[in-house]
Amino acid sequence: MVSLATLQAQRPDVPSAERARGAEQVVVGHVSSVTSAWRDNDFGDRLITSILHVVVDETLKGVSEQSVDVEVEGGTIGSLTLRVSDLDTFARGDRAVFYLKHNRRGALIPHLRGLGLQKLDAAGHVTGTALTLDQVRRDVRAGAARQP
Repeated sequence: MVSLATLQAQRPDVPSAERARGAEQVVVGHVSSVTSAWRDNDFGDRLITSILHVVVDETLKGVSEQSVDVEVEGGTIGSLTLRVSDLDTFARGDRAVFYLKHNRRGALIPHLRGLGLQKLDAAGHVTGTALTLDQVRRDVRAGAARQP
Protein backbone atom coordinates (compact mmCIF):
# COMPACT_ATOMS: atom_id res chain seq x y z
CA MET A 1 0.00 0.00 0.00
CA VAL A 2 1.32 3.47 -0.94
CA SER A 3 0.94 6.21 1.67
CA LEU A 4 -0.80 9.51 0.98
CA ALA A 5 2.51 11.31 1.44
CA THR A 6 4.18 9.08 -1.15
CA LEU A 7 1.38 9.77 -3.61
CA GLN A 8 1.67 13.51 -3.05
CA ALA A 9 5.44 13.43 -3.39
CA GLN A 10 5.14 11.70 -6.74
CA ARG A 11 2.55 14.12 -8.20
CA PRO A 12 3.47 14.48 -11.86
CA ASP A 13 1.94 17.97 -12.00
CA VAL A 14 4.88 19.31 -9.97
CA PRO A 15 7.97 18.46 -12.03
CA SER A 16 11.41 18.13 -10.47
CA ALA A 17 12.56 21.39 -12.10
CA GLU A 18 9.75 23.29 -10.36
CA ARG A 19 10.47 21.60 -7.01
CA ALA A 20 14.14 22.56 -7.34
CA ARG A 21 13.47 26.15 -8.39
CA GLY A 22 12.51 27.31 -4.88
CA ALA A 23 14.75 24.96 -2.95
CA GLU A 24 18.02 26.24 -1.50
CA GLN A 25 19.67 22.84 -1.77
CA VAL A 26 18.85 19.58 -3.58
CA VAL A 27 20.72 16.43 -2.62
CA VAL A 28 20.55 12.72 -3.31
CA GLY A 29 21.43 10.68 -0.27
CA HIS A 30 20.59 7.90 2.11
CA VAL A 31 19.34 8.08 5.67
CA SER A 32 21.95 6.81 8.12
CA SER A 33 19.90 7.48 11.26
CA VAL A 34 16.54 8.80 12.44
CA THR A 35 16.10 10.51 15.80
CA SER A 36 12.83 11.96 17.09
CA ALA A 37 12.72 15.16 19.13
CA TRP A 38 10.31 17.92 20.10
CA ARG A 39 10.68 20.97 17.84
CA ASP A 40 8.76 24.21 17.28
CA ASN A 41 7.71 24.75 13.67
CA ASP A 42 7.62 28.16 11.93
CA PHE A 43 4.06 28.70 13.23
CA GLY A 44 5.01 28.13 16.88
CA ASP A 45 3.48 24.64 17.14
CA ARG A 46 5.46 22.16 19.26
CA LEU A 47 5.59 18.89 17.32
CA ILE A 48 7.39 15.59 17.27
CA THR A 49 9.96 15.83 14.51
CA SER A 50 12.15 13.15 12.94
CA ILE A 51 15.70 14.33 12.41
CA LEU A 52 17.07 12.43 9.42
CA HIS A 53 20.85 12.26 9.25
CA VAL A 54 21.39 12.03 5.50
CA VAL A 55 24.71 10.98 4.00
CA VAL A 56 24.92 12.95 0.77
CA ASP A 57 25.77 10.91 -2.32
CA GLU A 58 25.36 13.81 -4.74
CA THR A 59 24.53 17.52 -4.61
CA LEU A 60 22.31 18.67 -7.46
CA LYS A 61 21.89 22.26 -6.25
CA GLY A 62 23.39 24.41 -3.53
CA VAL A 63 26.22 23.92 -1.08
CA SER A 64 27.95 20.55 -1.30
CA GLU A 65 28.19 18.81 2.07
CA GLN A 66 29.09 15.28 3.15
CA SER A 67 25.96 15.01 5.27
CA VAL A 68 22.92 17.04 6.30
CA ASP A 69 20.33 16.80 9.04
CA VAL A 70 16.79 17.18 7.72
CA GLU A 71 13.87 17.82 10.07
CA VAL A 72 10.62 16.15 8.98
CA GLU A 73 7.48 16.60 11.05
CA GLY A 74 6.25 13.35 12.59
CA GLY A 75 7.85 10.55 14.54
CA THR A 76 7.69 8.69 17.82
CA ILE A 77 8.84 9.68 21.30
CA GLY A 78 8.13 7.02 23.92
CA SER A 79 4.59 5.78 23.35
CA LEU A 80 3.47 8.94 21.51
CA THR A 81 3.49 8.90 17.69
CA LEU A 82 2.72 11.80 15.35
CA ARG A 83 1.89 10.94 11.73
CA VAL A 84 1.67 13.88 9.32
CA SER A 85 -0.55 13.18 6.32
CA ASP A 86 1.48 15.06 3.70
CA LEU A 87 4.92 13.87 4.82
CA ASP A 88 6.39 10.42 4.29
CA THR A 89 8.20 8.56 7.04
CA PHE A 90 11.83 7.52 6.70
CA ALA A 91 13.93 4.72 8.11
CA ARG A 92 17.63 4.00 8.17
CA GLY A 93 18.77 2.99 4.68
CA ASP A 94 16.06 4.86 2.75
CA ARG A 95 17.45 6.67 -0.29
CA ALA A 96 15.83 9.81 -1.65
CA VAL A 97 16.09 13.13 -3.42
CA PHE A 98 15.76 15.88 -0.80
CA TYR A 99 14.65 19.38 -1.91
CA LEU A 100 15.60 21.53 1.08
CA LYS A 101 15.25 24.99 2.56
CA HIS A 102 16.02 26.52 5.96
CA ASN A 103 13.25 27.22 8.45
CA ARG A 104 13.23 30.21 10.81
CA ARG A 105 15.46 28.35 13.30
CA GLY A 106 18.00 27.63 10.55
CA ALA A 107 17.25 23.90 10.36
CA LEU A 108 16.90 22.19 6.98
CA ILE A 109 13.35 21.11 6.16
CA PRO A 110 11.69 19.77 2.99
CA HIS A 111 10.86 22.55 0.51
CA LEU A 112 7.17 22.29 -0.42
CA ARG A 113 6.68 19.88 2.50
CA GLY A 114 5.93 16.37 1.13
CA LEU A 115 6.79 17.45 -2.41
CA GLY A 116 10.35 18.06 -1.20
CA LEU A 117 10.95 14.36 -0.55
CA GLN A 118 11.21 11.80 -3.35
CA LYS A 119 12.11 8.31 -2.16
CA LEU A 120 14.09 6.16 -4.59
CA ASP A 121 13.76 2.44 -5.12
CA ALA A 122 16.66 0.03 -5.66
CA ALA A 123 16.42 0.50 -9.44
CA GLY A 124 16.90 4.26 -9.18
CA HIS A 125 13.29 5.23 -9.83
CA VAL A 126 11.23 7.63 -7.76
CA THR A 127 9.07 5.22 -5.75
CA GLY A 128 5.81 4.39 -7.48
CA THR A 129 6.70 6.13 -10.76
CA ALA A 130 8.63 5.58 -13.97
CA LEU A 131 10.70 8.71 -13.23
CA THR A 132 14.40 7.87 -13.01
CA LEU A 133 17.07 9.53 -10.95
CA ASP A 134 18.81 10.50 -14.21
CA GLN A 135 15.68 12.40 -15.31
CA VAL A 136 15.44 14.08 -11.90
CA ARG A 137 19.09 15.16 -12.26
CA ARG A 138 18.41 16.70 -15.68
CA ASP A 139 15.23 18.41 -14.49
CA VAL A 140 16.83 19.83 -11.34
CA ARG A 141 19.78 21.21 -13.25
CA ALA A 142 17.43 22.74 -15.84
CA GLY A 143 15.31 24.30 -13.09
CA ALA A 144 18.34 25.67 -11.26
CA ALA A 145 19.73 27.12 -14.50
CA ARG A 146 16.50 29.08 -15.10
CA GLN A 147 16.56 30.79 -11.69
CA PRO A 148 17.11 34.55 -11.66
